[in-house]
Amino acid sequence: MRTYPDPPYYVVVFTSRRTPGDNGYSDAAARLGDLAAEQPGYLGHDSARSSPELGITVSYWADEESIAAWRNQVEHAPIRDLGRAEWYETYECHVAKVERSYFFERGRSPASARVGE
Repeated sequence: MRTYPDPPYYVVVFTSRRTPGDNGYSDAAARLGDLAAEQPGYLGHDSARSSPELGITVSYWADEESIAAWRNQVEHAPIRDLGRAEWYETYECHVAKVERSYFFERGRSPASARVGE
C-alpha cells in the first residue's frame, strides 16, 4: 500500500532533542498535526521517538510553496516559538526534494514497488 504520490515531492525532516518533562508538548504536537493536515499540499507524516528526548518527524509536501505556507501558518509560529523557549534543547530541520521512492510490501517483488524511475 503506497501512501504518497509519485515523485517528485518534498520532505521536511525535523530531528529534535527535548527538554525533560512534557510541559504541554503533547497537546501542542497533536494540535500541530491537526493543523498540518489541513494545509494545502500536505501529504502526510511519519514520526519516531527513540527515547523521551530524541525524536524524528518527517513530513511530506507537494511543493516548496506548501512548506513555506506551513512555516508561516498563523498558529504554527507561536507554537514553534514556545518549542524554542520550553521544549527543545536542540533541533535540526532539513528540506529535500524526493526524486525517487520505493517501498516493500510482503508478497510483491521489489521491482514492482519502484516509483519515479
